[in-house]
Amino acid sequence: MSGILKDRIALVTGASRGIGRAVALELARQGAHVIALARTQGALEELDDEIRKLGGEATLVPCDLKDFDALDRLGAAIYERWKKLDILVANAGILGPITPISHIDPPKWDEAIQVNVTANYRLIRSLDILLRASDAGRAVFVSSGAGHKANFSPYRAAYSVTKAALEGLARTYAAETVTTSPVKVMIANPGPLRTKMRAAVAPGEDPMSLRTPEEFAPKLAALCAPSWTQSGQLYDFASDSVKSFKAPE
Repeated sequence: MSGILKDRIALVTGASRGIGRAVALELARQGAHVIALARTQGALEELDDEIRKLGGEATLVPCDLKDFDALDRLGAAIYERWKKLDILVANAGILGPITPISHIDPPKWDEAIQVNVTANYRLIRSLDILLRASDAGRAVFVSSGAGHKANFSPYRAAYSVTKAALEGLARTYAAETVTTSPVKVMIANPGPLRTKMRAAVAPGEDPMSLRTPEEFAPKLAALCAPSWTQSGQLYDFASDSVKSFKAPE
């Protein structure tokens, strides 16, 4: 296949549905070999069928992101097969409980931290050397306005706190790679899209009023191209612009 990502190796987490699925299909459409990671084997097989229809190829990785040892093994397996990783799209995440902070069950809090933050640290730990081995390694972390907007929403502490932490993680990784490698690290804010997670947050909202993951996917794919030069910045889909992080005024 031809495209801006021809012959690139791309890992997408949360690839079985929603944003992750749309991104995986777009990366394949642009020529990448997609390593699709998600918990559900059946949904991954359906994704594989769609990628094959596009003329692309995929490697399926049924995995729970809380299985940190499996993430270590994933890095080793990618090294054995390809010796590098060109693209990481860290998309998978969970909403966590919608409730006052004082009512959050500790196991639910711990799960949000593990999936939204710790798993992404473990991915960096496992895959950094592979991204640096690429001639143009690209890492994109899918976040949310909940992680950086001036006024946090009540009752969504688990989600807001973990997305803010994810952005801190990604920005630190960007700072560590900017002068030592060709790796570029971006944060992407898709905004409200027509997904199951958005429906859970805003059950009374008309889903047909929202843009779709399929509309967002080409924008994210552009951040993964070898021609992309910015790092440590935020791509905002609603305004279709790249924004710099600013200190509070």
